[in-house]
Amino acid sequence: MTSTTAFWLAGRQATGETTFDVTSPWDGRTVGTVSVPTDAQIEDAVSAAHAVREDFAATPAHVRAAALDHVSRRLVERTEEIARLISAENGKPVKWARGEVGRAVSVFRFAAEEARRFNGGEAQRLDTDAGGQGRLAFTRRFPKGVVLGIAPFNFPLNLCAHKIAPAIAAGAPIILKPAPATPLSGLILGELLAETELPAGAWSILPVPNDRMPALVQDERLPVISFTGSENVGYAIMDSVPRKHCTLELGGNGAAVVLADFASDEDLDRAAQRIATFSNYQGGQSCISVQRVIADASVYDRLLPRIVAAVEAQVTGDPNDDATDVGPLVSEAAAQRVESWVDEAVAAGAKLLTGGKRDGASYAPTVLTDVPAEATISCEEVFGPVLTVRKVDGEAEAFAAVNDSKYGLQAGVFTHDLGTAFRAHRALEVGGVVIGDVPSYRADQMPYGGAKQSGVGREGVKFAMDDYTYERVMVLTGLAL
Repeated sequence: MTSTTAFWLAGRQATGETTFDVTSPWDGRTVGTVSVPTDAQIEDAVSAAHAVREDFAATPAHVRAAALDHVSRRLVERTEEIARLISAENGKPVKWARGEVGRAVSVFRFAAEEARRFNGGEAQRLDTDAGGQGRLAFTRRFPKGVVLGIAPFNFPLNLCAHKIAPAIAAGAPIILKPAPATPLSGLILGELLAETELPAGAWSILPVPNDRMPALVQDERLPVISFTGSENVGYAIMDSVPRKHCTLELGGNGAAVVLADFASDEDLDRAAQRIATFSNYQGGQSCISVQRVIADASVYDRLLPRIVAAVEAQVTGDPNDDATDVGPLVSEAAAQRVESWVDEAVAAGAKLLTGGKRDGASYAPTVLTDVPAEATISCEEVFGPVLTVRKVDGEAEAFAAVNDSKYGLQAGVFTHDLGTAFRAHRALEVGGVVIGDVPSYRADQMPYGGAKQSGVGREGVKFAMDDYTYERVMVLTGLAL
């Protein structure tokens, strides 16, 4: 009999009147049963966060840093347990789940470091103009208010960490809503935060159903919204609250460019292996997974069979097995959607080189060529283990192909040429350019976010803290400078 997992209301455990089951996408078993907060409990959480906002902003840095350090240490101690939980509720192969726990460890550690040095203040002399003689400006950052963090299912621990840790580091209360499919990993963070001395109301973790979110999104006591998820939902949130500050981390259509100078057998073997791994890791359910390969004509014929072979070498199956590279998608409905997009592309003339088969929630790693530009899989984020390969003639055409997308999250460019690297950085309309590798690299302390319809704002601990705060200037008068 599975016990019911409580949620976290203003730093304390609470249970609602109803529950829902969390099931494994791999075998359908019940992983856990989660209690759902009532409307009154949601109101209690919001009221507590709003009430504590000024006191929490004034909490000494060492208190916030100690709490964040504690969570980081406890994640290390419970790595295997939490990795198995991620794998169970998400379907992610356990080896990738361990990596996710490791990243969350770093996020809380980075946040502890930033809490100690953030907002030290900056002085600016004003006597550079006669009217400013004897005056000095001193600028500090202060929280905008309570943060509403909305996390997705694909990184159910680390993307919750990216909401919670920067908020605490900046002294902003946070209410976190984990994804309905994967709430258990987020609720684990509640267990660890409850072991700290953070003030009541500084944080809540509420598994609120999606259909009850509009009222929470529109609550004026929650002036900051940090959302990671789909383009449609993200922009619907922003449109519904035009006067709030919204950070949106949305979709991508990640491109890996292989240029003519990346041409040795060793180069092409490495590119193919990296492309195959990171088009399929997390079942392709990553905003920066490789979805498009854009290869120069001079290397295309040698690269393509290497990619197909490397994709076919990916081990698919039970996510609990350490040998598994590719597990199921988050649900059978997700796999059915991917299947329909591939079938549509093939019907329109695309060539299926490998994969293209679905078994329940699992979809075989797939490679397509000659995909029509108007096919859904060319235009949208597939969020599944599917890769398209395209031939281009030269650097300029390759960069134009990357930019021929409504998305602009990250791109990878395989080249050895430093000049090409700087031209790519200037030309590509994306939030991040990774030279010599796939677009799927993310360091959790760097600014992460997109251009165009991939969102607004940046994650990465310090950059999220900037998003959650604003500058306030104090002018000192009558000084002898």
